[in-house]
Amino acid sequence: MNSTGQSTISMLIMIAALIVIFYFFMIRPENKKRKKLQEMRDSITVGDEITTIGGIMGKVVDVSKDAVTFETGEDRVRIQVTKWAISTVGKEKEKEENSK
Repeated sequence: MNSTGQSTISMLIMIAALIVIFYFFMIRPENKKRKKLQEMRDSITVGDEITTIGGIMGKVVDVSKDAVTFETGEDRVRIQVTKWAISTVGKEKEKEENSK
């Protein structure tokens, strides 16, 4: 093998190593986070306290396949949002506080 062949092989090894590092530090954690968020949204039940990605807070009164209806404040205004618009669920906060 000549030096051109060796440099090409070493370049390919470096690129492969960078791809593996990129996967373990960027892609894999993001997939775990996305999966955990989806599980949280799928586990929403009536009575849970939620916060939307827009910052609206309320108590869940109805859950369907793709949407959640919740009441806000004392005036009991009902708002329906799709599940992907929910950022946090009250029971998730309680679990985090108990684990500390």
